[in-house]
Parts: sequence; structure tokens; C-alpha cells
Amino acid sequence: MRSDVEDLMPRLLPIETENRTEAMKLNGAPRNPQEYLRQVQLEASLCPEVVVAQIDPKKLRKKQTVNASVSGCQAAPEGFSPSLGWQQQQVANFSDVRQSFAKHRRHWSTQSLDENVVMPKLADEEGWKMFCLGETVYKATAASETDPNSSSALDYSKMGFPPFLSIVSRLNQTTVLAVLEILTGWFEEGELVPQLGRWLYALLACLEKPLIPEAHSLIRQLARRCGQLRTTLQSQEDERLPVLNLLICLVARYFEQNDLADQQE
Repeated sequence: MRSDVEDLMPRLLPIETENRTEAMKLNGAPRNPQEYLRQVQLEASLCPEVVVAQIDPKKLRKKQTVNASVSGCQAAPEGFSPSLGWQQQQVANFSDVRQSFAKHRRHWSTQSLDENVVMPKLADEEGWKMFCLGETVYKATAASETDPNSSSALDYSKMGFPPFLSIVSRLNQTTVLAVLEILTGWFEEGELVPQLGRWLYALLACLEKPLIPEAHSLIRQLARRCGQLRTTLQSQEDERLPVLNLLICLVARYFEQNDLADQQE
């Protein structure tokens, strides 16, 4: 540090100067406060007055990008998209469901669960798939092995636990998002089965607004998957079509992801 600069800057802590024959060692431990302050002063004097950053000009030419998916849903085949009136009615019904759930949530959360209802831990991804979808779907057991008229039809471990109010009312927002992510991830590679449709609707009903960014991403991923699957349907009578249209409608119209909405044909 130059002496003229030192003269312009007031000394907050006076440093006693002594005539010493030995040089001050910067890497040695100070023996007293005076030596410590002197070491700080010497280190500062060795710093350059002007520092210039070394920047690689080639790196400045690269465009910075953000990895964010903003693509919309695939357009529905002709005759497969719902009318605007139908969409508005579904949004109104969904809003009523959410209000009713919020009103009675505390009551249902205090209701006792059956002994066979063992809810998985938050991080138990496989457990949630088994819990919601059931062993029959999750493990891809042949449908012919299950007789819907037998007593096994009530075996929820095989057919999956429905999203009873006494169950979903116990889910906090962290768990709602976690289960929604697990099921949406499974849906990316799997089919739309009734168990999955019921749970996706229930989780959307539990999703609190305003949405956090993770929730935005999840529901958009869900709507895009629904749109992709809808393009593969061969008939307007396919029982999956109303469910797919409903999920797309709720994400786009209720949660205001308007770029994903089905438009009037």
C-alpha cells in the first residue's frame, strides 16, 4: 500500500512501530496484538492497487439458455376435444369440490382409518405406487387373474386404496406434491387406469393455490401426457377420453395454464 494513500486514510487502530532488525514473517503466528495488526498492514501493502479480472472472450459469445419446458398440449384429433361449455361446467364442479373438501377437511382428518390402511412414508416411492394403484396394476398382473365378483375385489392391497376423504385429508402439501410427482412419473410410461384417474383428480383437488414452481411443472407435465395419450385414441367412445379431457381442462382452465387449454373447433 502506498504511503500517500495511507496518509489519506485515517488510522482506526494505531500501530506502534519499532526498529527491528529481523523481517516480519507473514506466515508465522503473531505473538501479540501489535504483531497481528502489523501483519494485516503488510498483507494489505502487497495487494495490487488495481485488479483486472481475466475473462475468456470466447465464453461471452455463448448464449445463456434456461432449461424450461413451455410447450403446450398436442392438439386433439378432430371431434375429440370438449366444448367450451363443458370445460366451464367442469371447472365450476371442481371448484365446488375443492371448497367442500376445505370445509370438511379437519373433520375427515380426525376419522380413524381401518386397520388395513397403512400409509407409506413420504420418500417411499414404490410404496405409494402400490398404495394408490394396487398390486394388480403396479406389478402388471394379468387382469384375468382377478375376478371382480370375488371377495378379492375388496382387497385394496391388490386393487389400490381409493382416495377416501379420510386418507387425502391427512396429506399435507409436501406429501400431495410428492405423490403427484410419483404418479405423474408412472403415468409417463404407463396407461391411464381408473385408480390413477381417481388419485390424480383427488390430488389436484388438494393442491393449494397459488402454486409453487414445482407444482406448476408437475401439472403441466400431467396435461401434456394426457394430450399425448389422447392423440393415440382410436374412438370417441373410448372410456379414457372424458378423463383425459377433464385433467387437461382442470390444469388449463382452473389452474390457469391457458396455453394448454383445448380451443373451440
